Amino acid sequence: MTDNQEFDEIYKKYKNRVLRTAYRYSQNKDIAEDVLQDTFMALYRDMKVKGYTSADDYTNLDAWLYTTAKHAALNYGRLRSREVLAFDSEEELLITEKLTTESVESKYVGMLDDEERRQLNERVLSGLLAKNPRWYEMIRLVCGMELSKKEAAERMNISPDLLYVTLHRARVWIKETYGVEYEELNRY
Repeated sequence: MTDNQEFDEIYKKYKNRVLRTAYRYSQNKDIAEDVLQDTFMALYRDMKVKGYTSADDYTNLDAWLYTTAKHAALNYGRLRSREVLAFDSEEELLITEKLTTESVESKYVGMLDDEERRQLNERVLSGLLAKNPRWYEMIRLVCGMELSKKEAAERMNISPDLLYVTLHRARVWIKETYGVEYEELNRY
């Protein structure tokens, strides 16, 4: 904890997202934890230099943290790829590869990602229903029930052209409303 309560709140709110991002790009728990620390140190320094006192001072803090963590993890990966590892036997190498590919951390991160995706889907659908029930119905038919656009248009008694245009508007609204969170989850 720091002497800055606002910074501590930012850390609590975003630490898991930053850790998942770091792990996603590094595929290594230790590196992800280092990236987490480096990212928040960079944020702390950036806030001090700019005289910021809260998350509200940033236009999009979530994007700033995501980008910083991503680049730090990729840089760690580049440095790590230059390391030469020596194994005493081929069996030791195989065991290490198996542990790396089937790590508990990767399964846990995958479960967190699935839960985050489910929650975002629920928020998007609730938001769509509140914003425009017609958009909600179109998305439900085309994406949820996987009907063709022609079948969905017939069910809704509208022309396929109107369906295309309205679906486009709904998707634009989703991207504008859910911003970085939407892009991050759909990137993988």
